[in-house]
Amino acid sequence: MHKDVQTGDIVEIRTEKGTYKGTIMPKHEFSRDEIIILKLDNGYNIGVSVKDILSLKVLGKGEKAGIRREKMEKGAGEGIKKITLFSTGGTIASYVDYRTGAVHPAISSEDLLFSVPELADFGDMEAKVLFSLLSEDIGPKNWKTMAMEAAKALNSGSAGVIMAHGTDTMGYSAAALSFALKNLTGPVVFVGSQRSSDRPSSDATMNLLSAARVAVSELGEVVVVMHAGTGDDYCHVHRGTRVRKMHTSRRDAFASINSEPIGKATPDGCELRNHRKRREGKVEVFPDFEESVTLLYSYPGLSGEMLEHMLSGIKGLVIAGTGLGHMKSELIPMIGEAVKNGTFVVMTSQCLYGTVDMNVYSSGRELIKAGVIAGGDMLPETAYVKLSWALANLEHEKIPEFMVTEIAGELEERRFL
Repeated sequence: MHKDVQTGDIVEIRTEKGTYKGTIMPKHEFSRDEIIILKLDNGYNIGVSVKDILSLKVLGKGEKAGIRREKMEKGAGEGIKKITLFSTGGTIASYVDYRTGAVHPAISSEDLLFSVPELADFGDMEAKVLFSLLSEDIGPKNWKTMAMEAAKALNSGSAGVIMAHGTDTMGYSAAALSFALKNLTGPVVFVGSQRSSDRPSSDATMNLLSAARVAVSELGEVVVVMHAGTGDDYCHVHRGTRVRKMHTSRRDAFASINSEPIGKATPDGCELRNHRKRREGKVEVFPDFEESVTLLYSYPGLSGEMLEHMLSGIKGLVIAGTGLGHMKSELIPMIGEAVKNGTFVVMTSQCLYGTVDMNVYSSGRELIKAGVIAGGDMLPETAYVKLSWALANLEHEKIPEFMVTEIAGELEERRFL
């Protein structure tokens, strides 16, 4: 970077391709010394090669940068609540590699705080990178780390935990921590963004600030906080066992399934309803998950040969069945044999809304006779996570009853829809 120019300065850079005015952004893992990252007035970030610069003029010094750094180093609110921010990767914690144009989950927690200095207004922020992964690469071993670190933070005095996470599998991770953490003394708030921070339409800042607001609320459960609409009106607070990503790219991609959101939040306030409040004492953590569990989508072309291959060596199977919880009749004996051999099988519905009822049609009754557990109105992915947790933490004879018992708001035992 040029002499006397620092992060946060407003500059004008002239190159042969054009003149650019914007704010100098911090370096990150994929930065190169010869690249200056500039945030333009329209909200986009660009990378400018130092060798292409014909002239650079400082239009304003980075006062905000100094404030950001001071807040990060000293803590913004002495005597107020402590919040722990964990970064796991994903779009909300991504930067553009200006050599290739690729987006990488490679931001440090310090840079995340730096990019949204208003976070320090909610409390004494402490940040830590757990891992830098795209959410499709996050699995049971990562759930264990997240659960243990969240419990450690809350038991060390944090009022709440924010878990910055990629959106694609955020519902799985939120469900996992909902079962792994007991007696929550504060909220664990998952948050992500659909659009990276170098886009003017990014939802990252509002989502993150709304999550911080929820983190200091009276809430005592695991939730997901994401945009409620395409505008910047407010975010929904979704229970961690009831939420699903329903759109690939819209800012309001997340919805509560078979349940209303338990609240709404903005950077300025939080309204909650039908929620679980924070408790006294210590958070208990049971972070283990059995990995030999499979989630199977039932479809017309599923053959016995394919099912046999899927059943090989697994301890648990969750079926996203058709309608009220069905699959091809010719496959039911194979399912029954797997149950006899010790595999736990749970039936959910790929319809998502409504509840499983295997007493209506003959194929459903045959599945019950085969030993299949009815998953009620649980999301298939929530049932998958719950069964994975149960197999790692419970005596096996207790698992059937556990799967039909509401533990973390994941099912309603009596539902008429």
